[in-house]
Amino acid sequence: MKKKNVVFSYGIVLAMACLMALNYRILVLENSFAPAGLNGIATMIQYKLNFSVGYMSLLINVPLCAIAFFFVDRDYALKSLLFSVSFSLFLLLFQYGIDLDKFVYKTASSTILAPLTAGVVNGFIYGNVIRSNGSTGGTDIVAACVHEKKPEMNLVWIIFAINCAVAGASYFVYDHKLEPVILCILYSFLTSKVSDSILRGGKEQLKFEIITKHSEAMSREIMDKLHHGVTVIPAKGMYSGTDLHMIVCIINKHQIAKLRSIINSYPGTFANVTQADEIFGNFKKVK
Repeated sequence: MKKKNVVFSYGIVLAMACLMALNYRILVLENSFAPAGLNGIATMIQYKLNFSVGYMSLLINVPLCAIAFFFVDRDYALKSLLFSVSFSLFLLLFQYGIDLDKFVYKTASSTILAPLTAGVVNGFIYGNVIRSNGSTGGTDIVAACVHEKKPEMNLVWIIFAINCAVAGASYFVYDHKLEPVILCILYSFLTSKVSDSILRGGKEQLKFEIITKHSEAMSREIMDKLHHGVTVIPAKGMYSGTDLHMIVCIINKHQIAKLRSIINSYPGTFANVTQADEIFGNFKKVK
């Protein structure tokens, strides 16, 4: 089973590399804007010098993956290398081997559609590669290497600084126009939002802290109807001096209406709700 999971994770990385190559070929390269990161620099070089992003990506990412192999994590480095090499090969194939001209979208009525769609697709790719313990290369590897040596540094700001430099440089590359800068920022924002949603995935839960006098009956009802365990903690209302209990329960988002109904059926009960991004530990489902 472990071997199958490893093969599956590498297969995901390979599939995402192919999808990113299609994304670049169809939505990015023909629409005069630079995506984020080091591939954005490669895109601007292709625009100015007609030197393919596929070749430039190899030149940039292979040395970075080698550094990550020795200084970060071997599995992470190998998957990043697989992604980078596969992306370059697929992109070169789509540029010079397979004719995809009829599928290429060129901005006509609205220049915003290509970066908007490309950013969403890239966010989907980025999220799935990161979940597989890999990276899309470029700034991710740079940030990982910096973080390994200086863990106190904020990775978000490292990547943000590089992306800002790419966005600023695109002003001079694309005929001193402000529009490519805005499109680069939009692309980066959408990539971050979509990938963040995928990385959170179904892990977003709601944590209820319920204050009540009816802890025994309410706990039983929650376990019977929602099939989630609960933890009961002794509590005391300092205003009234009343001995109470606090029920701690973590549920899925779609169960909030059912739990709210249970809470409302017990007089004098109230709850505090917070978001729990992820749960760790060995939990058994209540039967």
